[in-house]
Amino acid sequence: MTASLRRHLIASAIGLASLALSPALQAQTPAPIKAVASFSILGDLVKQVGGDRVAVDLLVGPGSDSHVFQPTPSQAKLVGQAQIVFSNGLGFEGWMSRLLNTASYKGRHVVVSQGIEPVKGKADNHGHQHGHSHGGAADPHAWQSVPNVITYVGNIAKGLCEVDASGCDIYQRNAGAYIAQLKTLDADIKAAWAPIPLAQRKVITSHDAFAYYAKSYGVKFLSAQGVSTESEASAKGVAQLVRQIKKENIKALFVESISDPRLIAQIARETGTKPSGALYSDSLSEPTGEAGSYIAMMRVNTRALIAAVRGL
Repeated sequence: MTASLRRHLIASAIGLASLALSPALQAQTPAPIKAVASFSILGDLVKQVGGDRVAVDLLVGPGSDSHVFQPTPSQAKLVGQAQIVFSNGLGFEGWMSRLLNTASYKGRHVVVSQGIEPVKGKADNHGHQHGHSHGGAADPHAWQSVPNVITYVGNIAKGLCEVDASGCDIYQRNAGAYIAQLKTLDADIKAAWAPIPLAQRKVITSHDAFAYYAKSYGVKFLSAQGVSTESEASAKGVAQLVRQIKKENIKALFVESISDPRLIAQIARETGTKPSGALYSDSLSEPTGEAGSYIAMMRVNTRALIAAVRGL
Protein backbone atom coordinates (compact mmCIF):
# COMPACT_ATOMS: atom_id res chain seq x y z
CA MET A 1 0.00 0.00 0.00
CA THR A 2 1.39 3.32 -1.00
CA ALA A 3 1.76 6.19 1.48
CA SER A 4 -0.76 8.23 -0.53
CA LEU A 5 -3.39 5.46 -0.42
CA ARG A 6 -2.81 4.94 3.29
CA ARG A 7 -3.39 8.67 4.00
CA HIS A 8 -6.57 8.58 1.89
CA LEU A 9 -7.96 5.57 3.83
CA ILE A 10 -7.16 7.22 7.19
CA ALA A 11 -8.87 10.43 6.15
CA SER A 12 -11.94 8.51 4.98
CA ALA A 13 -12.12 6.59 8.24
CA ILE A 14 -11.93 9.83 10.25
CA GLY A 15 -14.68 11.33 8.10
CA LEU A 16 -16.96 8.33 8.61
CA ALA A 17 -16.31 8.38 12.35
CA SER A 18 -17.21 12.06 12.47
CA LEU A 19 -20.48 11.43 10.64
CA ALA A 20 -21.28 8.59 13.02
CA LEU A 21 -20.64 10.80 16.05
CA SER A 22 -22.52 13.87 14.81
CA PRO A 23 -26.05 12.64 15.63
CA ALA A 24 -24.89 11.61 19.08
CA LEU A 25 -23.34 15.00 19.67
CA GLN A 26 -26.44 16.74 18.40
CA ALA A 27 -28.56 14.62 20.70
CA GLN A 28 -26.53 15.89 23.65
CA THR A 29 -27.40 19.52 22.79
CA PRO A 30 -30.80 20.20 24.37
CA ALA A 31 -33.41 22.37 22.71
CA PRO A 32 -33.53 25.84 24.30
CA ILE A 33 -35.89 26.29 27.21
CA LYS A 34 -38.95 28.27 26.07
CA ALA A 35 -39.29 31.29 28.33
CA VAL A 36 -41.63 34.28 28.24
CA ALA A 37 -40.81 37.58 29.99
CA SER A 38 -43.45 40.20 30.56
CA PHE A 39 -41.45 43.26 29.39
CA SER A 40 -38.15 44.26 27.82
CA ILE A 41 -36.13 45.05 30.96
CA LEU A 42 -37.01 41.70 32.50
CA GLY A 43 -36.34 39.95 29.20
CA ASP A 44 -32.77 41.25 29.21
CA LEU A 45 -32.19 39.94 32.74
CA VAL A 46 -33.50 36.49 31.78
CA LYS A 47 -31.19 36.42 28.76
CA GLN A 48 -28.21 37.35 30.92
CA VAL A 49 -28.86 34.37 33.20
CA GLY A 50 -30.15 31.90 30.62
CA GLY A 51 -27.61 32.56 27.89
CA ASP A 52 -27.88 30.34 24.79
CA ARG A 53 -29.69 27.68 26.78
CA VAL A 54 -32.90 29.76 27.00
CA ALA A 55 -35.02 31.27 24.21
CA VAL A 56 -36.80 34.38 25.55
CA ASP A 57 -39.96 35.88 24.06
CA LEU A 58 -41.31 39.25 25.23
CA LEU A 59 -44.92 40.19 25.74
CA VAL A 60 -44.26 43.94 25.89
CA GLY A 61 -41.39 44.89 23.62
CA PRO A 62 -38.94 47.83 23.71
CA GLY A 63 -40.58 51.23 23.64
CA SER A 64 -44.00 49.91 24.68
CA ASP A 65 -45.93 50.57 27.89
CA SER A 66 -46.78 47.61 30.15
CA HIS A 67 -49.31 49.68 32.11
CA VAL A 68 -51.71 49.85 29.15
CA PHE A 69 -50.80 46.55 27.46
CA GLN A 70 -53.59 44.25 26.29
CA PRO A 71 -52.52 40.66 25.43
CA THR A 72 -53.50 39.26 22.04
CA PRO A 73 -54.65 35.68 21.27
CA SER A 74 -51.28 34.95 19.67
CA GLN A 75 -49.51 36.01 22.86
CA ALA A 76 -51.81 33.80 24.92
CA LYS A 77 -50.78 30.93 22.66
CA LEU A 78 -47.11 31.84 23.17
CA VAL A 79 -47.56 31.73 26.93
CA GLY A 80 -49.41 28.43 26.72
CA GLN A 81 -46.41 26.87 24.96
CA ALA A 82 -43.79 28.27 27.37
CA GLN A 83 -41.96 26.17 29.95
CA ILE A 84 -41.44 29.15 32.24
CA VAL A 85 -42.97 32.63 32.49
CA PHE A 86 -41.32 35.58 34.25
CA SER A 87 -43.19 38.61 35.53
CA ASN A 88 -42.21 41.57 37.70
CA GLY A 89 -45.08 41.40 40.16
CA LEU A 90 -45.94 44.18 42.65
CA GLY A 91 -49.01 44.96 40.55
CA PHE A 92 -47.03 45.93 37.45
CA GLU A 93 -48.71 43.44 35.12
CA GLY A 94 -52.35 43.73 36.17
CA TRP A 95 -53.24 41.63 33.13
CA MET A 96 -50.94 38.69 33.92
CA SER A 97 -53.30 36.47 35.92
CA ARG A 98 -55.99 36.79 33.26
CA LEU A 99 -53.46 35.94 30.55
CA LEU A 100 -52.23 32.83 32.39
CA ASN A 101 -55.83 31.67 32.85
CA THR A 102 -56.70 32.34 29.21
CA ALA A 103 -53.62 30.41 28.10
CA SER A 104 -54.42 27.52 30.49
CA TYR A 105 -50.80 27.82 31.56
CA LYS A 106 -49.54 24.98 33.75
CA GLY A 107 -45.80 25.69 33.76
CA ARG A 108 -43.54 27.56 36.18
CA HIS A 109 -44.44 31.21 36.83
CA VAL A 110 -41.64 33.21 38.48
CA VAL A 111 -42.42 36.57 40.09
CA VAL A 112 -38.94 38.08 40.11
CA SER A 113 -39.62 40.75 42.75
CA GLN A 114 -40.26 38.12 45.42
CA GLY A 115 -38.24 38.96 48.51
CA ILE A 116 -38.00 42.70 47.78
CA GLU A 117 -39.32 45.22 50.30
CA PRO A 118 -41.77 47.33 48.27
CA VAL A 119 -41.89 51.10 48.35
CA LYS A 120 -45.38 52.47 48.85
CA GLY A 121 -46.66 54.18 45.71
CA LYS A 122 -48.19 57.64 45.70
CA ALA A 123 -51.92 57.95 45.19
CA ASP A 124 -52.95 58.68 41.63
CA ASN A 125 -54.96 61.76 40.78
CA HIS A 126 -58.14 59.88 39.96
CA GLY A 127 -60.50 57.65 41.84
CA HIS A 128 -60.68 54.39 39.91
CA GLN A 129 -58.56 51.30 39.46
CA HIS A 130 -57.08 49.73 36.32
CA GLY A 131 -55.68 46.50 37.73
CA HIS A 132 -52.20 47.75 38.56
CA SER A 133 -50.55 49.64 41.42
CA HIS A 134 -52.50 52.72 42.47
CA GLY A 135 -53.61 54.69 45.45
CA GLY A 136 -50.75 54.03 47.84
CA ALA A 137 -50.23 50.35 47.00
CA ALA A 138 -46.78 48.94 46.23
CA ASP A 139 -44.76 50.84 43.65
CA PRO A 140 -43.87 48.18 41.05
CA HIS A 141 -40.77 49.84 39.54
CA ALA A 142 -38.31 48.00 41.78
CA TRP A 143 -35.78 47.47 38.96
CA GLN A 144 -34.79 51.15 39.21
CA SER A 145 -32.60 50.11 42.18
CA VAL A 146 -29.66 47.92 41.19
CA PRO A 147 -29.61 45.97 44.50
CA ASN A 148 -33.21 44.92 43.77
CA VAL A 149 -32.17 43.61 40.37
CA ILE A 150 -29.58 41.44 42.08
CA THR A 151 -32.55 39.85 43.87
CA TYR A 152 -34.34 39.53 40.52
CA VAL A 153 -31.35 37.67 39.07
CA GLY A 154 -31.29 35.21 41.97
CA ASN A 155 -34.99 34.48 41.47
CA ILE A 156 -34.50 34.04 37.72
CA ALA A 157 -31.64 31.55 38.23
CA LYS A 158 -33.69 29.60 40.78
CA GLY A 159 -36.66 29.40 38.41
CA LEU A 160 -34.54 28.22 35.48
CA CYS A 161 -32.89 25.58 37.68
CA GLU A 162 -36.32 24.26 38.61
CA VAL A 163 -37.34 23.71 34.97
CA ASP A 164 -33.89 22.65 33.71
CA ALA A 165 -31.91 20.97 36.48
CA SER A 166 -29.18 19.78 34.08
CA GLY A 167 -28.39 23.40 33.20
CA CYS A 168 -28.44 24.69 36.75
CA ASP A 169 -24.65 25.04 37.03
CA ILE A 170 -24.66 27.17 33.88
CA TYR A 171 -27.44 29.41 35.17
CA GLN A 172 -25.72 29.87 38.51
CA ARG A 173 -22.40 30.74 36.84
CA ASN A 174 -24.12 33.21 34.51
CA ALA A 175 -26.00 34.76 37.41
CA GLY A 176 -22.82 35.11 39.46
CA ALA A 177 -20.94 36.80 36.63
CA TYR A 178 -23.84 39.17 35.96
CA ILE A 179 -24.26 40.02 39.65
CA ALA A 180 -20.59 41.06 39.70
CA GLN A 181 -21.37 43.50 36.86
CA LEU A 182 -24.41 44.78 38.74
CA LYS A 183 -22.38 45.43 41.89
CA THR A 184 -19.93 47.47 39.82
CA LEU A 185 -22.85 49.37 38.29
CA ASP A 186 -24.32 50.13 41.72
CA ALA A 187 -20.98 51.42 42.99
CA ASP A 188 -20.52 53.55 39.86
CA ILE A 189 -23.95 55.19 40.23
CA LYS A 190 -23.29 56.02 43.88
CA ALA A 191 -19.87 57.46 43.00
CA ALA A 192 -21.38 59.57 40.20
CA TRP A 193 -23.90 61.15 42.59
CA ALA A 194 -21.45 61.63 45.47
CA PRO A 195 -20.21 65.13 44.44
CA ILE A 196 -23.79 66.47 44.01
CA PRO A 197 -25.22 68.14 47.16
CA LEU A 198 -28.39 66.46 48.40
CA ALA A 199 -30.30 69.75 48.18
CA GLN A 200 -29.55 69.88 44.46
CA ARG A 201 -30.76 66.35 43.68
CA LYS A 202 -34.31 67.23 42.58
CA VAL A 203 -35.90 65.94 39.38
CA ILE A 204 -39.33 66.26 37.71
CA THR A 205 -40.56 63.26 35.69
CA SER A 206 -43.71 62.35 33.78
CA HIS A 207 -44.94 59.62 36.13
CA ASP A 208 -43.85 58.28 39.47
CA ALA A 209 -41.46 55.54 38.32
CA PHE A 210 -38.24 56.33 40.17
CA ALA A 211 -38.98 55.92 43.88
CA TYR A 212 -36.56 52.97 44.16
CA TYR A 213 -33.82 54.92 42.39
CA ALA A 214 -34.55 57.81 44.77
CA LYS A 215 -34.24 55.55 47.82
CA SER A 216 -31.01 53.88 46.69
CA TYR A 217 -29.19 56.94 45.35
CA GLY A 218 -30.52 59.88 47.35
CA VAL A 219 -32.43 61.72 44.61
CA LYS A 220 -35.81 63.45 45.05
CA PHE A 221 -38.27 62.78 42.20
CA LEU A 222 -41.49 64.72 41.73
CA SER A 223 -44.20 63.87 39.22
CA ALA A 224 -47.66 65.01 38.18
CA GLN A 225 -48.84 61.42 37.57
CA GLY A 226 -48.88 58.43 39.88
CA VAL A 227 -47.11 55.10 39.39
CA SER A 228 -49.15 54.26 36.29
CA THR A 229 -48.92 56.09 32.98
CA GLU A 230 -52.63 55.35 32.60
CA SER A 231 -53.51 57.81 35.34
CA GLU A 232 -54.16 61.41 34.39
CA ALA A 233 -52.55 64.36 36.11
CA SER A 234 -55.02 66.72 37.74
CA ALA A 235 -54.95 70.46 37.11
CA LYS A 236 -54.42 70.95 40.85
CA GLY A 237 -51.48 68.54 40.88
CA VAL A 238 -49.82 70.24 37.91
CA ALA A 239 -50.33 73.69 39.47
CA GLN A 240 -48.73 72.53 42.73
CA LEU A 241 -45.80 71.11 40.83
CA VAL A 242 -45.32 74.31 38.85
CA ARG A 243 -45.23 76.34 42.07
CA GLN A 244 -42.70 73.96 43.61
CA ILE A 245 -40.43 74.07 40.56
CA LYS A 246 -40.40 77.88 40.64
CA LYS A 247 -39.91 78.06 44.41
CA GLU A 248 -37.07 75.53 44.53
CA ASN A 249 -35.54 76.44 41.17
CA ILE A 250 -35.60 72.83 39.95
CA LYS A 251 -33.74 72.52 36.65
CA ALA A 252 -34.11 68.80 35.84
CA LEU A 253 -37.33 68.20 33.89
CA PHE A 254 -37.72 64.85 32.11
CA VAL A 255 -40.27 63.04 30.01
CA GLU A 256 -40.01 59.24 29.92
CA SER A 257 -39.42 57.21 26.78
CA ILE A 258 -42.89 55.61 26.99
CA SER A 259 -44.83 58.73 28.00
CA ASP A 260 -46.78 61.40 26.16
CA PRO A 261 -44.46 64.46 26.18
CA ARG A 262 -47.29 67.02 26.24
CA LEU A 263 -47.57 67.12 30.05
CA ILE A 264 -43.88 67.90 30.52
CA ALA A 265 -44.08 70.43 27.67
CA GLN A 266 -46.93 72.19 29.50
CA ILE A 267 -44.97 72.28 32.77
CA ALA A 268 -41.92 73.58 30.90
CA ARG A 269 -43.95 76.43 29.39
CA GLU A 270 -45.47 77.41 32.72
CA THR A 271 -42.15 77.38 34.59
CA GLY A 272 -39.82 78.59 31.87
CA THR A 273 -37.73 75.46 32.42
CA LYS A 274 -36.20 73.76 29.41
CA PRO A 275 -36.94 70.00 29.26
CA SER A 276 -33.81 67.95 29.93
CA GLY A 277 -34.63 65.05 27.61
CA ALA A 278 -36.01 61.55 28.11
CA LEU A 279 -35.45 58.88 30.74
CA TYR A 280 -35.99 55.14 30.38
CA SER A 281 -38.40 54.06 33.09
CA ASP A 282 -40.43 50.98 32.13
CA SER A 283 -38.77 49.92 28.88
CA LEU A 284 -35.43 49.52 27.17
CA SER A 285 -34.62 51.07 23.83
CA GLU A 286 -34.29 48.85 20.80
CA PRO A 287 -31.27 46.51 21.18
CA THR A 288 -29.09 48.75 18.97
CA GLY A 289 -30.12 51.91 20.86
CA GLU A 290 -28.43 53.69 23.74
CA ALA A 291 -30.39 51.73 26.37
CA GLY A 292 -30.54 48.32 24.77
CA SER A 293 -29.72 46.51 28.03
CA TYR A 294 -30.53 47.03 31.70
CA ILE A 295 -26.98 48.09 32.57
CA ALA A 296 -26.85 50.51 29.63
CA MET A 297 -30.24 51.95 30.64
CA MET A 298 -29.13 52.67 34.19
CA ARG A 299 -25.92 54.32 33.01
CA VAL A 300 -27.73 56.44 30.39
CA ASN A 301 -30.35 57.57 32.92
CA THR A 302 -27.75 58.42 35.56
CA ARG A 303 -25.65 60.49 33.14
CA ALA A 304 -28.73 62.39 31.99
CA LEU A 305 -29.97 63.01 35.53
CA ILE A 306 -26.64 64.31 36.79
CA ALA A 307 -26.17 66.58 33.78
CA ALA A 308 -29.66 68.02 34.31
CA VAL A 309 -29.37 68.75 38.05
CA ARG A 310 -26.06 70.45 37.35
CA GLY A 311 -27.78 72.61 34.74
CA LEU A 312 -25.54 71.39 31.94
